[in-house]
Amino acid sequence: MTGELQTIWVYLAASPLLSLTLTLLAYIAGQWLHEKSGQNPLVNPVLLAVLALVALLTVTDTDYASYFQGAQFVHFLLGPATVALAIPLYRQVHRVKDSAIAIIVAVICGSLTAVTTAVAIAWALGASEQTILSMAPKSATTPVAMGIAEQLGGLPSLTAAAVILTGIVGAMAGSSLLTLVQIRDSRARGLAMGVASHGIGTARALQMNEVAGAFSGLAMGLNALATAVLVPVLLRLFW
Repeated sequence: MTGELQTIWVYLAASPLLSLTLTLLAYIAGQWLHEKSGQNPLVNPVLLAVLALVALLTVTDTDYASYFQGAQFVHFLLGPATVALAIPLYRQVHRVKDSAIAIIVAVICGSLTAVTTAVAIAWALGASEQTILSMAPKSATTPVAMGIAEQLGGLPSLTAAAVILTGIVGAMAGSSLLTLVQIRDSRARGLAMGVASHGIGTARALQMNEVAGAFSGLAMGLNALATAVLVPVLLRLFW
């Protein structure tokens, strides 16, 4: 019986459709649990989906390259999804204009903080130079962070893992932390989520309200630009 199941799995695993289906089912299950928990940020659907897929790939001894043949269709949709963030931003354009200077200052300060703390913590823990270079851009969105790491001599795969982990932690803890320090303004909350935890944090901000989501999407884009400029400059000055 075990042999038959293994044969069936090998047959199904050869189809990209399986990976796509499993990815969607894992996220739907994670979203269902998230809703059942009363949208508790600790029950993050992305985290649950990742854990479920990692467990499945480990148990079935499926390599990531084979899985990604199907999952790349979801990966492709990240581009249109990011562009779609312009819609809530357009609806809040008047608020963005009123807060333009504050937004620029906040994004620069947030980007500097993200980079310096990542490098400082990695250095304090005795990380190698390559690891430190990989961690520096971890608060930028994944494609930008991986590109920066590669140009600096870091490991893009390690950077991608750090970026995803940063986004999940930010989405899980960001809202509660902002409430704890009594930051109530939706614009400020959105900016903080976007700078600290990029796309995954922005998805969480959109659950708060449209204003927070719009400002988070804007912060995510501006932080990617700021990180691309600041990381090489900072490392050249202090490394």
